[in-house]
Amino acid sequence: MVTDLGTGLTDAEGGPVRHIPVLLSEVVAALEPQPGKVILDGTFGAGGYSSALLDAGSNVIALDRDPTAIAAGQALVAVHGGRLVLHHTQFSALDQFAPQGGLDGVVLDIGVSSMQIDEAERGFSFQKNGPLDMRMSVSGPSAADVVNRAKVGDLIRIFGFLGEEKQAGRIARAIEKRRTEKPFETTRDLAGMIEIVTPRKAKDKIHPATRVFQALRIFVNDELGELAMALFAAERALKPGGRLVVVTFHSLEDRIVKKFFADRSGKASGSRHLPVAVEKPVIFEPVGKGMVAASEEEAEANPRARSAKLRAGIRTDASPMKADFSIFDLPDLAEIERMGG
Repeated sequence: MVTDLGTGLTDAEGGPVRHIPVLLSEVVAALEPQPGKVILDGTFGAGGYSSALLDAGSNVIALDRDPTAIAAGQALVAVHGGRLVLHHTQFSALDQFAPQGGLDGVVLDIGVSSMQIDEAERGFSFQKNGPLDMRMSVSGPSAADVVNRAKVGDLIRIFGFLGEEKQAGRIARAIEKRRTEKPFETTRDLAGMIEIVTPRKAKDKIHPATRVFQALRIFVNDELGELAMALFAAERALKPGGRLVVVTFHSLEDRIVKKFFADRSGKASGSRHLPVAVEKPVIFEPVGKGMVAASEEEAEANPRARSAKLRAGIRTDASPMKADFSIFDLPDLAEIERMGG
């Protein structure tokens, strides 16, 4: 997630932030790349992590749901002579690309890239006026479909949960009223209406539309669902001793990763009303002492790193567990009717 609710211009607002791989040295240290190892980069983007892993001698299988990232990465493929393979797909399907015997590592950098933000025609930014799109895979329902066709109650849930927007009700009702007169088509059209409904206060350092745009992007791309499925896929794809490293930028994402590793750590579970807790197998052992955040120096040099959190685990030889989404304790958004294309 490229989201910064602190000071200064944020990626979510569309600031001209050049894409720099976040926590690069920490990611490489956690993965321990070596010649002969096969590591999967589930979020290729501009190839920052993949390049570092290739430089360390590892072979890399890289995925990206954005066709423009795959096209741009072909130059890097040519340089490394068969040691880098790119696939245009969502990282929730990463286990389908694991070699026989499993992967030595998986790295996921969750969220939208700065390149996508910088392309006005992709509709991620409201600083750069463009179509209200936000689709990472350039297919399926767009943000405009959601804004113009979703029920007001569903909009409130999307903005309130996925964007943690306190004015979700006011904004959703204003959208419902305005779209009957004229549908929303551009990023600045929606952002401008939100700014009128919820004006920026003098002390506010982010645009009033930031959280709504964040929520729409997460919903349009099913980012939380994709992350959950990718974690289960990595569990199936990693060989014993393989390492899973995940970098998140938002509390919702970090909560999912934290709960996954906790559930797969072998800790007993059960109700406090029952005398016997259920023992679980140890699927992942922690790397280091837990969550790793960016240093003050990196956060100052790269605003995208301010909210970054890294969590990592080492795969044991225990059999994969069932993909149980209930461990994440997420609200049921499946009832929200997804609009047709």
